[in-house]
Amino acid sequence: MILKRLGMAGAMILMAGSVAHASVNKASWGKTAGGQAVEIFTLSNPELAVRITTFGARVVSIETPDRNGKTADVVLGYDNVAQYEADRDTYFGAIVGRYGNRIAKGTFSIDGQAFHVPTNNNGNSLHGGTVGFDHKVWTGREIANGVEMTLVSPDGDMGFPGTLTVHVRYTLEGKSLHLDYSATTTKPTVLNLTNHSYFNLAGNGKGTILDEVLTIPADRYTPVDAGLIPTSELATVAGTPFDFRKATVIGARIHDANEQLKLAGGYDHNFVLNGAPGVLHLAGEAYEPLSGRTLTVKTTEPGVQFYSGNFLNGTKPGKFGVVYSKHSGLCLETQHFPDSPNEPAFPTTVLRPGQTFHSETVFSFGVRN
Repeated sequence: MILKRLGMAGAMILMAGSVAHASVNKASWGKTAGGQAVEIFTLSNPELAVRITTFGARVVSIETPDRNGKTADVVLGYDNVAQYEADRDTYFGAIVGRYGNRIAKGTFSIDGQAFHVPTNNNGNSLHGGTVGFDHKVWTGREIANGVEMTLVSPDGDMGFPGTLTVHVRYTLEGKSLHLDYSATTTKPTVLNLTNHSYFNLAGNGKGTILDEVLTIPADRYTPVDAGLIPTSELATVAGTPFDFRKATVIGARIHDANEQLKLAGGYDHNFVLNGAPGVLHLAGEAYEPLSGRTLTVKTTEPGVQFYSGNFLNGTKPGKFGVVYSKHSGLCLETQHFPDSPNEPAFPTTVLRPGQTFHSETVFSFGVRN
């Protein structure tokens, strides 16, 4: 036996080495309507296979096994670049920015100077304006166990100040997909980056996520107004349908007579995580009982947006022609809070020259028997 000859220490070294390695393959993935070449990277190890495209630095697919070893793709998306480019609403799998989530009326100030971003969502700016990072072609570069995506957003892009250089590193480590974000700017700006993957742990196109079980370690959340802009309040989740501190079936309370649920058509709210910002901490756990698949999300961010796919309506056929109806996927978008540039009491999203923004998020997959 190899393990007997090496002893326990040697065995651990072998195991660590096998976990660390992932293969990385790059291929052409067509062109945008404007003629820009798009690439797709496939990251794979014995535990996971992930495809990431340079169009929007998007996660296109994540294949992971169920409790019986049967593999399925557990994220929503499309089959080609043209479909992603035509979709301005869902943000499937994309890195969104320069400011993920909403800015009220597309207006904010830094050091007394006002800035304006195009509005694209009920009179507000959503995910960076009319042409956000999700519709940019990033530069992809193979790195150890993954790919680094880079985007340079020029000064004035969508009204945001400063030339912003963003790097997002996707790497595979065992059963986990790690996202490492960094950014620098030439002028004071605001920044809120996240990944907008929609997960369905039963598999892409396998019904809704209403029977999945969710845990979010948050004592408070940020209620919203009719435009889904935070009201400034940090409200307690206790006694409300927003209390996911104990594992709860997503569909158990989603149709409750609750004004916040009515405003969003379900869950589309920022949760104030209990963990310390800047330190990797738990953001959420999801479990799909039939397949046994689990998803654990950890982050250094102060919040997570739980979105229950309320605005999916079956009008945009997805992979292999699958129809994505309401609640076909869930998002756990690690982030700073929505509209933080207009909320002085929220954690700041201002990035200044000489500073380097850094954030980490980890998506880990497993099974329960």
